[in-house]
Order: sequence, then C-alpha cells, then structure tokens
Amino acid sequence: MEYPSLDNSKSLLPLASPALMDLFMFSTSQNKEEHLSQVYKVLFETAAESLVVTDEKGVIVLVNARTNEMFGYSDKELIGQTLETLLPEKYRNMHVKHRTAYNHAPKQRSMGMGMDLWARRKDNSEFPVEVSLNYFKTDGKTFVMGLVTDITERHKAEAQIKKMNEELEKLVEERTKELEESRKLYQIVARNFPEGTINVFDKNLKYVFAEGSELFKYGITSEKLVGTDYVSRLPVEVRKEVSEKLKAVFEGTNTTFEIQFRNNIYMINVVALQGNDGKIDQILMVEQNITKKKKAEEDMKRALEKEKQLNELKSRFVSMASHEFRTPLSTILSSSSLVEKYLSKGDTDHSTQMENTSRHLKRIKSSVCNLTSILNDFLSLDKLEQGKVELKQTVFHIDKFADELVEEIQATLKKGQKIIHTHTGKTEVYIDKQMLKNILYNLISNASKYSPEDSEINFTSCIDNSGLKISVTDHGMGIPESDQPHLFERFFRAKNVINIQGTGLGLNIVKRYSDLINGELTFISKEGEGTTFNLSINALHITEPEFLSIN
Repeated sequence: MEYPSLDNSKSLLPLASPALMDLFMFSTSQNKEEHLSQVYKVLFETAAESLVVTDEKGVIVLVNARTNEMFGYSDKELIGQTLETLLPEKYRNMHVKHRTAYNHAPKQRSMGMGMDLWARRKDNSEFPVEVSLNYFKTDGKTFVMGLVTDITERHKAEAQIKKMNEELEKLVEERTKELEESRKLYQIVARNFPEGTINVFDKNLKYVFAEGSELFKYGITSEKLVGTDYVSRLPVEVRKEVSEKLKAVFEGTNTTFEIQFRNNIYMINVVALQGNDGKIDQILMVEQNITKKKKAEEDMKRALEKEKQLNELKSRFVSMASHEFRTPLSTILSSSSLVEKYLSKGDTDHSTQMENTSRHLKRIKSSVCNLTSILNDFLSLDKLEQGKVELKQTVFHIDKFADELVEEIQATLKKGQKIIHTHTGKTEVYIDKQMLKNILYNLISNASKYSPEDSEINFTSCIDNSGLKISVTDHGMGIPESDQPHLFERFFRAKNVINIQGTGLGLNIVKRYSDLINGELTFISKEGEGTTFNLSINALHITEPEFLSIN
C-alpha cells in the first residue's frame, strides 16, 4: 500500500498514540521522507477502528484493514470508489451535498451530533456508526480522513436502555395508578373499618392518620384528630400503661392488649412502621371494639357450661334413677308377692298371717313414699329449672304451722326418734307457706334419715325484730369436711351416705327455695356428731306490704 506524502503531517497526530507520536517526531528529526511511510503504515494497519481517506471529490484513496473487515470488502477493492459506496442508498444524495459543503470549509469535527448515522456493507446490510473527521493537505491537494466506529452493540444497548426506560416509565405509571387506587381503597376500607379505628401515630403519640366507623359513632372526624394527642383521650387510670406499651413499639416490640374505654372493651394491635432508612418514626395501631364479641364469648361460655352441667345432670340422673327406682320397686314386688303368698295359704294362725302381711304392707307403703319423694324432687327441680315456681305469699302463724309439720313428719321417723319443736317471739309471718313447708320438710326428713334410732331432732323457730330464724339440728353421722363445699350441688351426696337411699337433689332444691323467699341457708356440721341447718329471713320479707306502708 502506498501512502501520500504530507506537508501538514502533524494533522495526523491527534489520531495517533503517544508511541506513534514519539516515532513521528523522531522521524522528522532524521529523514522525514524515509520514515513517514513507516509511521502511516503503523497508524493505519494497527488502528482498532476503520480509517478512510478521500480526496476532494470523495474518492477513496486509502483504507486500513479494519475498514475492509468492517464493510466486507477485500484488499484495495474500495480504492477509487466514492465514499457514498459505504452509505445506504437513501442517504447518498444528501451526503454529496454535505461533503461538498465540508470541503469548502474543512475542520476537525464529529459527524451526526444528535443524529443516527448508518453505513452499508458490501452485502447491503446496514449498521449504525459514529464518524470523526479530520483533513490534511499535501502537494496542494486537500484530503479528508474519517475515523469510523461500528456502534452496533452500543446502539443495541441504547435501544435496550430505551426500551427498559419506556417499560420502567410504564411500570411507574401503572404503579402510580395502582397506588392511587390502593390509597383510595385503603381510605375507604379504613373509614368503614367495623367497630373500630385504624390509626397512625408519630413518636409523640400524636395522630398522623385516623379512620374508622368507631369515630363516626361519637361524632368525631379524622380531620379533628390529626395532630392531637391520643393518650389524652384515654381514661386517666390507663394512660400511663397504654403510653408505655405504645412507646415500646418504637423500639421494635409489636404489642397486643385490651383496654376499657367508655364502657366498651377494645382490642389494640400495634406494629412499627419503618421508613426507607430503616428507622421507626411512626406506628400503626388497629383499635377494635370487641364489647359485643366479649359478651358473645361470655354467653357462649355460659351456654357451654350449662350444656356441660345438663349432660352431667343427665348422666347422674340415669345413674341415680337406675338405683333409687330399682330398690323400692324390688321391695314392692317382693313384698306384694309375699303378701299374696300369705293370703293364699290360709294359715290357721290368723294373728301370724296378719303380722306378716302387715309387715310387708308397711314395706310397700314405705317404698311408695320413697318413690313419691323422688318424683316430687324431680318435679320440683323441673319447675325451678324452667322458672315456673311462683311465690304465693300468705299470712299465717309460724308456731301452728310448725306443729302441723311435725305431726305430718312423725309417721316417717325411725323407731324411737323424736322431734322437739320450740318457738319464741312473734308468730305471724307473711311468706310463701308451701315453699317454707318444702324447705323444712326436707331438712327434718334428712335429719331423721341420717340419724340413728332413738335420737332427738331439735326444731326451733323464732321471730324478732331482725326477722324469722329457723334451725334444724340432728345428732347423726354429720357431713365430712371435704364434702361440705359441694353440699348444695345437684345430685351430690356425701361419701358417708352412699348406702342410704337418696337422690342428692333435696338440699339443692332447698337452697333454691330459700333463695326464692329471700332466705339465707347455712349449716354447721361435724362428722360423727351431727348437723345444724339455719334458715334466716329478713324482717322486710316476712311482713305484709300494707303493714309496712302504715308504719
């Protein structure tokens, strides 16, 4: 390859490396013409980019190997062709005008600032380029040298970046829209948050945000709360506790607790809100009124407890009934069979026959009484459970009432047992007579049942200014201390009376009757020595209303 001699050879120096510049300066100090060709050769052949030299008419006079490689031409194939050969068809005419204008006022510059420049390969494929121009003169002629860089990869990268930017802008736009919609939705949700509020506080526990249906219940708007202190709205007695719990959340400890406020119970859930720097500047508090929920839970708990008690009641009833009904029925069956046998034999000893028959008839009568007592207990319990027991207060004399009761019970006592009744004070009372009778009948019957033969049962009654006091004392087996707390429970029987007939309902019914007549039922017992039951009724509840109004 031949290289033109250049008078203004320093114009190439900006395109050369420092090493080439040193070589060039050395060559000028020696034999310029001898070394100039060597400098150009090194410059052209080692350049990493395409170098193209044209004359004033745009005819290519010199190219380096990189040019041939970039455009797909063989050695010297481009020499003698116009520069437009390397341009796409659509740019050629315009480029001729630009080239002519440049030749009239040549200068070092970059082409296509802010424009897309394209070049054409021999196979007609196009690719983006970047071009830097310089010129030099030799032998009175002007030559233009272009440095051509293939920027296909950069172009692809820029296109990718542009695409990514467009996608990012679109994503940001969509995200902004979503956030706006989310903000509106969040505000709607927060404003209609059922039975509570959603709040955001700053480090001073002042409202930054507040919404929720609970606010509207008290006529409060979120605008009125923002900037105000939350703790000051709380009852004085809980302010310190709540303030400490909320401030702890700023240290990263989320919390859940309950407070009572304006006769309502609130569940409080508090979480920390971290900023972009990771610091906690705000906290989110969800405050929900759980008063109804708590009441429902309590109602459910009571219902479950009642259901549990009912199941236990059924279980105890089946166990008790199977035992308590079987014994008297068996007695009735066996005794009636024996009576029938005695009567059919026609025993000549009439007195013996009558004695045996009478004995078994008494057993039958006793068993029937036991069954009647059991059924009465069930009926009484059923009425009490259903709330069908109504007070029917009447005026009567307690001393006469007690004497009649003792006489009625006398026939059921064990052999040799005695009831000793004493009364002191006034005699007239205004109370439900039948209910009092049920109470005392049960207490005296129990005293007889759990006492030995030939024992005394002390029955006292007294009316003074404080009211009516009744006590029933036996000298029987007593109640074990460990069983005493459960004595008034349904179907409960002390461990020392298991072999004695009974339903375990009597004292439960007695206690409930006592409550209905506003009485207080207590007892004192010691195992092996006996038991005393005391019934006290305030004077207010044993006096006729008319008498009270007169006095």
